[in-house]
Amino acid sequence: MNAFNSRANEVMGLSEAHLVPIGNNHFLHKNVALPFIEMQDAAATQHIDMQICSSFRNFDKQLSIWNRKFSGELPLYTLQNTELLASELSEQEKIHAIMLWSAMPGASRHHWGTDFDVYDRASVHAQKHKLALIPSEYENGGPCEKLSKWIIQYASQFGFYLPYANYVGGVAREPWHLSYKSEATSIQEGFVIDELYSQLEQADILGKELILQQLPRLVKQYTFNLGP
Repeated sequence: MNAFNSRANEVMGLSEAHLVPIGNNHFLHKNVALPFIEMQDAAATQHIDMQICSSFRNFDKQLSIWNRKFSGELPLYTLQNTELLASELSEQEKIHAIMLWSAMPGASRHHWGTDFDVYDRASVHAQKHKLALIPSEYENGGPCEKLSKWIIQYASQFGFYLPYANYVGGVAREPWHLSYKSEATSIQEGFVIDELYSQLEQADILGKELILQQLPRLVKQYTFNLGP
């Protein structure tokens, strides 16, 4: 049993007490599920099949993704989606390459239950497309173009926004990543770096020494997407 309080456990993906199930094998924060359903129903009236493709991920799942990318088991990509070889990068370069597209364990907005990824299931299936979650799928001619335009116009009416709408030197642009603004803002404002430091210090995470040395900056630049 860890020594963190319940709020810290929820923020860092160490607890599921704040979550409720939604759809098939997905979970959202208990205060986010109903607004999402209302938004989903509104999109459906415009023949948009908004479905979640990624929601809550716990600390261990995020840690596995991180370590597999750091070790080269999973590929790394540039902002232009060009593949990088982990073996050719310094540890510092690997950290930034990972965080361009994937969050640090304990600092992922997906831990919070407020953030999730969506796609237009019917359109993707109709085009016999294999979803890759890349920006072109949400742009002109992509299977999720209509969904993306609807989100930009209407999501705010239900309390949602796109935290990674634009690349500002942190996370790459993610037109599929929605966040419930009021709840996410509250979590962000109460985020305690020292708790994350303690959790990562005891975790089996690759690149640990460099991560801990620059932890506040990494969280600001990527999790909060405030740029370098």
